[in-house]
Amino acid sequence: MSKTYAGARLRRLREERRMSQAELARVLAISPSYLNQMEHDSRPLTVPVLLRLTETFGVDPGFFSERDTTRLVADLREALTGEISAARVSPSDLAELAARMPAVARVLVDLGRRNQVLSERLAGAADGRETSSDDTPRSPHEEIRDFFYRRQNYLHDTDLAAERLAEEIGIRPGEVVTALTTRLAGAHGVRLSVETDDHLHHYDEPTRTLHLSARLRPGQRAFRMATQLALLEYGAELDRQAAEDFPPGSPAHTLARIGIANYFAAALILPYTAFHTAAEEVRYDIERLTDRYGLGYETVCHRLSTLQRPRLRGVPFSFVRVDRAGNMSKRQSATGFHFSRAGGTCPLWNVYEAFSAPGRIHVQIAEMPDGQRYLWTARALTRHRGGWGEPGKTFAVGLGCEIRHAHRLVYSDGLDLANASAATPIGMGCRVCERLDCPQRAAPPLGRPLRIDQNSSTFVPYPVAESPD
Repeated sequence: MSKTYAGARLRRLREERRMSQAELARVLAISPSYLNQMEHDSRPLTVPVLLRLTETFGVDPGFFSERDTTRLVADLREALTGEISAARVSPSDLAELAARMPAVARVLVDLGRRNQVLSERLAGAADGRETSSDDTPRSPHEEIRDFFYRRQNYLHDTDLAAERLAEEIGIRPGEVVTALTTRLAGAHGVRLSVETDDHLHHYDEPTRTLHLSARLRPGQRAFRMATQLALLEYGAELDRQAAEDFPPGSPAHTLARIGIANYFAAALILPYTAFHTAAEEVRYDIERLTDRYGLGYETVCHRLSTLQRPRLRGVPFSFVRVDRAGNMSKRQSATGFHFSRAGGTCPLWNVYEAFSAPGRIHVQIAEMPDGQRYLWTARALTRHRGGWGEPGKTFAVGLGCEIRHAHRLVYSDGLDLANASAATPIGMGCRVCERLDCPQRAAPPLGRPLRIDQNSSTFVPYPVAESPD
């Protein structure tokens, strides 16, 4: 069994809880000197200490594992492209930095992204092109994805508040719309109006009317009603949580507020304890859960990715939504799974196979370059406005977990989970992928000189030159 050294993470966790070494040592039933040695990686974390840490801080044991640094390492590779190309740092340096000093690694990622944006603006100014005056290196939508990622896609206080409200107003399968209608009217004087205009929903504050599209299915209608209820009853708390990361009035703050309201809505119509129990009973069978609760496939998948309540955890999932062109419109994770922000995603990933057979759930064991394996389910979904000839939209929704949790899913039945050769090798996007022999690669690997020979060709599109060693 490999030893776990995670001193920087342990120290950061203790400091975030404002605990002294003596206080934490007392909770863990060890001496302060022993704790100090673990925080400085002089001693590994033992199993008994890990168990007490997970109970004390409500974190998964994987929080202290090096495999959770996959996303951070990929971010570093993207942000420090120039340094890698110039051989000033190596991939192993980045992996060690992410594992030992994740806070420092994140600062370098932010600095690297800012440097890339400034370089692009300077180049644009030199060419006479217009450039943005915004100093933010990432779009607000990207910042919101990181907002939820930092919280492992779980908002504890929000989830508890939604569950309490669900119990108070009587949320039950098959009676959700009725309960929400009664609450909106009784507590807030809001009436509903079902219409056929282009808006899926619109709340008119002066008349206290919630307009809902007639095209919405009952589950979609319930979700939008629940979101509006969150904005009305939970508005001050939404502001407070969004302000933890973003200044009030900024686009990111507004988007965070909407994102938290959507989270509240899902937690309200699918209360945590009852939904967790149902998911465990059916072994995370998504279609059975959609039938039981009368909600859409995507809504159920998204809620499954949030089941990380301390002492009542579900399977930690990653949730993604992509289109045929590889654009990722949703990306949330309770694990360290990561795909590149640039350069597209991996074409060998089964979310793209799902487009070939819409409506059917596709299952894949996938292996990342670091050897970590995942079980992924993917299904293509198509939505239409309803009129003949009107364009619709098609997405593939993917839900994946680490292979160590796969036995808890019905989708693992009949699969050889222990056989590494049964896994499909995928990567984090061609720009940052470390698989040098991948025939599907669409871009040359970073920091590696190519072997260019006019007299020969290979099946691999970007052959790498041999190391001088």
